[in-house]
Amino acid sequence: MATTDDGRPPSYSSANGNSSKKRKYEDDEDSESSKEQAPALPRQPDLPEFNLTSRASQDAKSPNNEENRGERADSEGWQTAEGRPRKKKKIPKHDSKNYPAIHFSKESRLQSQIKISDLQQLVLYILADGTSPSFVAVRHRPEIRKVVVLMVPGLEMSMFRSTAIEGDSNPDKSRDSNKDRDRRDSRDQDPRDRDSRDRNDRGRDHRDRDADRRDRRDREHRERTYGSPDDYFPNKLNAEKLPEALQPFADMFEHIWPVKTPGDEKYGKMHSPLHAMLTAPAPKNKEEKQWQKSRKGATPAKEPHGWKNTRVPIPEFVHTPEELLENDYTLHPASYNEEEGKANLAKFRRANKVSTDDGWVDTLVEHFKDGTAPETEIQSGSITAGREVLAMDCEMCVTGKQASGQDELSLTRISIVGWDGSVVLDELVKPDKPIINYVTQYSGITEAMIAPVTTTLSDIQKKLVSLLHPRAILIGHSLNSDLNALKITHPFIIDTALIYPHPRGPPLKSSLKWLAQKYLNREIQKGHGTTGPGAGHDSIEDARTCLDLLKQKCEKGKQWGTNDAQGENIFKRVARAGVKYKSQGGSAIPSPLNGKSSAAIDWGEPRKGPGAASNFPIGCKSDEEVMEGVIRAVKGDHDGKEIPGGGVDFVWGRFRELEAVKGWWNNNKLVAAEAAAAIDAEMEASKTDAASVVAPTGEKSVATDAPAAADPLLPATKSDESSLATATSELTRRIAKVYEELPPCTAFMIYSGSGDPREMSRLQAMQTQYKKEYRFKKWDDLSVKWTDTEEQALKKAFKVAREGVAFFGVK
Repeated sequence: MATTDDGRPPSYSSANGNSSKKRKYEDDEDSESSKEQAPALPRQPDLPEFNLTSRASQDAKSPNNEENRGERADSEGWQTAEGRPRKKKKIPKHDSKNYPAIHFSKESRLQSQIKISDLQQLVLYILADGTSPSFVAVRHRPEIRKVVVLMVPGLEMSMFRSTAIEGDSNPDKSRDSNKDRDRRDSRDQDPRDRDSRDRNDRGRDHRDRDADRRDRRDREHRERTYGSPDDYFPNKLNAEKLPEALQPFADMFEHIWPVKTPGDEKYGKMHSPLHAMLTAPAPKNKEEKQWQKSRKGATPAKEPHGWKNTRVPIPEFVHTPEELLENDYTLHPASYNEEEGKANLAKFRRANKVSTDDGWVDTLVEHFKDGTAPETEIQSGSITAGREVLAMDCEMCVTGKQASGQDELSLTRISIVGWDGSVVLDELVKPDKPIINYVTQYSGITEAMIAPVTTTLSDIQKKLVSLLHPRAILIGHSLNSDLNALKITHPFIIDTALIYPHPRGPPLKSSLKWLAQKYLNREIQKGHGTTGPGAGHDSIEDARTCLDLLKQKCEKGKQWGTNDAQGENIFKRVARAGVKYKSQGGSAIPSPLNGKSSAAIDWGEPRKGPGAASNFPIGCKSDEEVMEGVIRAVKGDHDGKEIPGGGVDFVWGRFRELEAVKGWWNNNKLVAAEAAAAIDAEMEASKTDAASVVAPTGEKSVATDAPAAADPLLPATKSDESSLATATSELTRRIAKVYEELPPCTAFMIYSGSGDPREMSRLQAMQTQYKKEYRFKKWDDLSVKWTDTEEQALKKAFKVAREGVAFFGVK
């Protein structure tokens, strides 16, 4: 049978041949197949198999790799896919549209100063999973290769503002000038054109006047609420108007930004600017967001990323006499080792009617050291460390009015539970005075419950003296009010309201109900005025809750339940959620496997602070070493043995010599100690014996007789004008050197952290001393008098201390 060149019959190659011919051919083929086979098709040449997973499989087919091919045949056909390394994109040209930048627009709706947390948000937006900042626009974020942040305490707006402002950054004034220019242009027009437009302009003028009136009200509201726009809008730097020592700043940055340090205005307390940058808020997951929508109360606490439990023995949570005195506890005589201190305490207690002559009782503890158990009696790994732990809670009812006008509360129920939660004591108590308000919705006490009771306060005091032996530790929530109602003192106290501080700091305290919701995921105190089981506050339930809170604290560590446990270290955050974009050889997907690397360069030992979480903490002894360390972290080591070539992705460093020259170094502690020492000297000169009551000396107390020693890292400097000018010039030189060594497309940020804190620290030390003295001294005998004048001065100094500055941009 005839075929074509490709071995197929001619009828096969016909696209639309006659169907009858096709059927005839098929019949002939069937008939002939029984007689002889049709010739086979020509053999196709051997071609290499195409494999999508790896090019190496093609090499395995070559004659030189017969052995490898045999091995792969025995491996059930599986092959390892080797991905090609991603190539980094080329760095865009500086004048191209793809070059990254951080821009500020005058149309930005700023209404207050940016905060250090906003700077942190900008860093996390560039490096990790942070949200987009609202005060600036980041152009081509994936093109930014590195982020370098320098903290420079000592930089102030006054160093730049007086001569650095170029133009006006207030958009309201620019709008007014545009309106004036429009009015001038209208005068140059033809009079007939103006007449023809007058009728149309009248309505528009009315609308413009209304709009101007609204704008004026808005401006007045903003200035009344946030101050002048110059206080929070950035100022453009002009090198010609800057002092010679600061002119390089204008070459590196376009604007100088006013930045507000975190703090509590109500109590005049400034928070750490260091932790404000290095501690990032923990991101909320879907479960937490759903919890807030569906349920009320506190969101359950969770362990931050990288959290490690550290077991802590219970005795380490026992409060010092200073902590008890500061939180309105009546001190036990065992808090003092010297007889003079005990005598002064007795005098103080008699003056305040809280002595044994007024019905108070002291537990049988002679010396503070008697509470420590011998090492031979402590089991290995024991949390209690040989001590007995008792949790107490009391319920009170109103029996009268105090001289201050507040309700007088008397004991009506006491409950004590042991370490295992078993009830040690639970009794109702009949007050000496008649009850005028049972406060059942809170106490759970009713008239019918108290009527048959004969137990008195003195009976309870005798039982407590036998229970609270020298090795007993008493715990509770705001235990000072319970001890005041019991009229008893004990030297070993743990207050859950203090070991779990309020998120906004003292003197605020979290409620036990809120702590139970957040840390134990437990609902307590649900009586709401009902009677019977669960009515009001169940004192046994509250005591067990305090016990469970302490147990959780012992298992997780001292930082659990504090503000430090509510956030995440920024170095850990960058390593966990850092994004490497395609321009950096990554996949633009957050992953802990290819997260960002980091370095912390600081004076002393960064490993002892937040810098320990960085990949490369570098300790220094001078600003010159800090500069060299930053450059080393950015570029990497030449041999790559420690810091790999190309450097790390995120660098944080701190210059401190300008801070030392200005006298700001460790100022909060040093100035407060010096002020306290001066006050103590005045008190000693006036032969007062109150100092030993305020600052007792004991085994666990901290002596304050002498000013605190200066930080050993503090360099020997002089605070004169020449030294300040030299320090400023050297600081600018080092910053310019760091900027010069930065690779292109690197985000560079400088922030001061705070303003001048010296006056604020001095006034705070005076206020603290006043609060200690006014309790037991007359006004004329006070060494420090705190009036409204000092209060207003503290507010002003607090505002100055919170005024920092910042610079940022992209090289």
